Amino acid sequence: MLFQMPLDPDLALRQAAITRVLELREAYGDFVHRDVLREGFFFQGERVPFSSFQKGIHRAQLMRGPAALSLFTTPPKEGKPPPYADDVDEERGLIVYHYRAGRVDQADNRALSAAHELRTPLIYFKGVSPSRYFPIAPVFVAENDPAERAVLLQIGIPLVDVQPGGPVSPVDARSYALRTVRARLHQQRFRQDVLRAYQHRCTICALRERELVQAAHIVADPSPEGIAAVVNGLALCAIHHLAYDRNLLGIDPAGGVHIAQRLRDEHDGPMLREGLQGFHGAVISKPRLVIEHPDPDRLAVRFAAFEAAA
Repeated sequence: MLFQMPLDPDLALRQAAITRVLELREAYGDFVHRDVLREGFFFQGERVPFSSFQKGIHRAQLMRGPAALSLFTTPPKEGKPPPYADDVDEERGLIVYHYRAGRVDQADNRALSAAHELRTPLIYFKGVSPSRYFPIAPVFVAENDPAERAVLLQIGIPLVDVQPGGPVSPVDARSYALRTVRARLHQQRFRQDVLRAYQHRCTICALRERELVQAAHIVADPSPEGIAAVVNGLALCAIHHLAYDRNLLGIDPAGGVHIAQRLRDEHDGPMLREGLQGFHGAVISKPRLVIEHPDPDRLAVRFAAFEAAA
């Protein structure tokens, strides 16, 4: 007789949750604020929370089956390590997730074991900074080790791996998905370091609205000089970041701001006049620590590209 994987009565709810959380990840540039995630998603006319964000393992009240819906890791506090050492098992390409403190057989940990038995898709919220999470979905509990009080999570491919039984996508596709996750988390560390150095203010216009200030590379990541370090970064508001990336705005090695001639010649309302043209000839603000100032050599490389484009 053929072995049949147990049915998951909450599969449709899981699929709705995964679809919605990936939409939020796209809308918010990978890292979603806890308040947005707490709003949850709607399933059959009812609002369902993604997680309580108080307990690491979450099973929604609306669910009929025993398996968890999501897991989360608490974001690290500034200057302190995270409370759980969740990381990547390099050899096997899996995410290590630790049980909740307490008895192995308590309700939350049983929900994690049930997810392993069903091999059903989950959402993993990786805490990256205070109140911000990187949603990874779908993930599956590939191995459960109660003795080590940990499980190994395998990343699946959205739209493909959304059924019980574990991922069905090719191994190389899942390896690529894991590498992508690691790269995005690496960029988040760069973002945090740059914004901290610039006190969350745009280096050109001094805007301090955190949702609109971004970390920009001076020299792009793929370049040999494109290291993910503060000296290769600038804190820029969204409009100045986009203008910098498109070579419509340049910053010379001394920190002088240059607006492309064609923009300076245009007449197109107050945003262009005050948001871009008005900063031609200004000088950027630099971090308080000299060792975190933008590298003049990298600024020179990038400014040469701006001049060539202009």
